[in-house]
Amino acid sequence: MQIRLTKKYCSLFITALLLVAPQVIVPQAMAAKSVGLDRVVAIVDEDVVLESELNDRLQAVLSRLKGQYSQLPEEDVLRKQVLEQLIVERIELGLAKRYEIKVEEDEVDQAIDRIREKNKMTKEELAVDLRRQGLSLAGLRTQIRNELTINHLQQGVVSSRIKVSPQEIDNFLASSDGKFATSPDYHIGHILIAVPGSADADTIAAAEKKAKDIHQKLQAGADFAQMAIANSNDQAALQGGDIGWRKLAQLPELFGNQLAGLKTGDVTAPFRSGAGFHILKNIEQRGGGQQLIEQTHARHILIKTSEIMDDNQAREKLLVLKDKIEKGEDFAKLAKQNSEDTGSVLSGGDLGWSTPGMFVAAFEEALANTPLGKISRPFKSQFGWHILQVLERRKEDMSEQMKRNQAQNVIRSRRFDEEFQLWLTQIREEAFVEIKQK
Repeated sequence: MQIRLTKKYCSLFITALLLVAPQVIVPQAMAAKSVGLDRVVAIVDEDVVLESELNDRLQAVLSRLKGQYSQLPEEDVLRKQVLEQLIVERIELGLAKRYEIKVEEDEVDQAIDRIREKNKMTKEELAVDLRRQGLSLAGLRTQIRNELTINHLQQGVVSSRIKVSPQEIDNFLASSDGKFATSPDYHIGHILIAVPGSADADTIAAAEKKAKDIHQKLQAGADFAQMAIANSNDQAALQGGDIGWRKLAQLPELFGNQLAGLKTGDVTAPFRSGAGFHILKNIEQRGGGQQLIEQTHARHILIKTSEIMDDNQAREKLLVLKDKIEKGEDFAKLAKQNSEDTGSVLSGGDLGWSTPGMFVAAFEEALANTPLGKISRPFKSQFGWHILQVLERRKEDMSEQMKRNQAQNVIRSRRFDEEFQLWLTQIREEAFVEIKQK
């Protein structure tokens, strides 16, 4: 079902952009240049790679690598590598077109904003810098759109090729690796009242009394961070005793035993180690215990835009359908007659029970803001225009399911790179590629 696509990942291209210096912010020429007769260096299915593109990309790669390495491969070797990169990109863009993968303009805008922020540039400074390199903002947008498109293709296709069985999840959860990966994370506060190794009984007793006094004040409502700054001998004292997020297995056993079962916001009673007396606070916790998640049961109608259905027409059509439903016509019947979501149309637009994060951002926002039983106003997502109706809401204990989902994600991420390379090899072998020699 189209609407259940996962959230978008950051583009590899954009990551690369953020790592380079401002003067080489764009990895290949994107402006229209006067090149006379441009030679075709490769035919890729129904597309071509031009010599000017190859030269531009090669020069950008050379500029970047010269700033990182003192010795580079021969230019002919790099040229072959860059040409192969362009060929694979052409294959991927062709597949993305076949799968009708589209990147919205606001996603391109966000990518450009990240580039500007990373390089501390205003919009005007970015435009000037591009012109100085003989490039254009329109060309930059095209390149980013292509890279985002390729990234969405890779994530969608490769993820769909990775199958994780229930038995594999069970085996992972039973392993020590799995138990560690799915164990709770604790955001910990720490106060230490140090006791020197050579301390006498009176010094130890004074330290213990101080720790107990601090604990009593904390129980009465004193601020933990302020108490840590004023009293703790730990290195994190000036950070309010905040030692960050830890799993129990990453802590000394003595700490782990004290934190296990400690509720969020609570502090331990003072306890002794060789270093002195400790007080721990469970500031926040992720995972573990009961995980009550609000689920939503909804249905929707999707109208896609096309050459014969623009945004205004799609929106107006949904307003008409909304009016009919509010006047008593059956939502499911109208969804079967009008919705273009192939995954839910046969069930009258019914999406079943969903958990937060299952849908794209625009759909999630509409779900959250639509009152129970009401019909939303038409809204747009990357898939088209929608109206939806929230049928039910409930809170479910998803602790076990969330643990299994977490295990599945770990297994998938471990397999992704290998499956990605297999997929790249496959599409390269299946494509028609003719390299034109000089």
